[in-house]
Amino acid sequence: MKKRRAAAAARALAAGAFLMILPPGARAETPQTEDEKYRRAIDAAVDAGLEYLARVQLPDGSFPGMPMCNAVAALSVMAFLAKGHTPGHPPYGDNINRAIDFVLSTQQPDGTLIGPGGGQMYSHNIACLMLSEVSGMVDAARQERIRTVLSRALQVTLAAQKVQKPEAHRGGWRYAPNSGDSDLSHSGWAMMALRSARNAGMPVPREAVDDAVAFIKRCACPDGGFAYQPGGGSGLARAGVGLLCLELSGEHRSEMAARTAAYILQRIRQGWGGEIFYYGSYYCAQGMFQYGGREWEECAPLIYDTLLKLQAPDGSWNPMPGSPHEDGPGPAYRTAVAILALGVTYQQLPIYQR
Repeated sequence: MKKRRAAAAARALAAGAFLMILPPGARAETPQTEDEKYRRAIDAAVDAGLEYLARVQLPDGSFPGMPMCNAVAALSVMAFLAKGHTPGHPPYGDNINRAIDFVLSTQQPDGTLIGPGGGQMYSHNIACLMLSEVSGMVDAARQERIRTVLSRALQVTLAAQKVQKPEAHRGGWRYAPNSGDSDLSHSGWAMMALRSARNAGMPVPREAVDDAVAFIKRCACPDGGFAYQPGGGSGLARAGVGLLCLELSGEHRSEMAARTAAYILQRIRQGWGGEIFYYGSYYCAQGMFQYGGREWEECAPLIYDTLLKLQAPDGSWNPMPGSPHEDGPGPAYRTAVAILALGVTYQQLPIYQR
């Protein structure tokens, strides 16, 4: 645990180099009210979910799911870390190490892209995010391999951002490293990967961060939501992506962030749903927690109630009716993402600390 605290402290110092210059006290927060009923329920649900992930993990360290299962493995690692479990330490240290090794093994033979063909930049940037988060927590041999794999992988992410694109799409990412346009979903994962990598001491140019923030802002809609691509319509899950990216890039409680937080709270009050429910829950929980204040206090019970009711007796999470796109990735994906949403206040992962 001392090693984990030291790594987290080093990242906290490095984070100052990433965030915009803020006025003194700009990140100060009023302590959040913790409803003991939710704390007990969340702890029990998360523990059961982690037991499920450990039970279904495959011998090679991966988890049942789609062909892009290195992303599922990466999300599962972050789910274990979110509850304070660390690589190499009981009860889940072996599970974490095997999943890390599996993700490392999926880097392409040319030593660049991490992951299989389908959904290239999704799996690639989610893997980069996870490897940056565990950097400094692992043994020396794994640490050296992580640095090697991650340094090459980040060059893919940075080069994909530089591909010539229409002005409205400049600064973002899409499905493939050579895509000529951008979307908010891919760009959200890429931006978190860059932020985490920079916090871990990897070289990430400030220009890349500024360009990414500019693209994300171009996806903002007048009603406070965010569009999948500039000029499109708003949606709840996309608003969560936009809000989290704003909060992590020094736009804490800015005018744009305030409009988005209000939009998210209004939409969640109207009822959850949509084709990407778990994805939306993850981003809305993380974004609203970072925003904090009354908005988070009112939003949190709505997220918690919905997710807690969807957990299956075996500890996994059931599909949300009306979310067909999340049937394919399987229960390990849904379970990992649900844990990351429910465990937002644990603040164990450096990327999600206030």
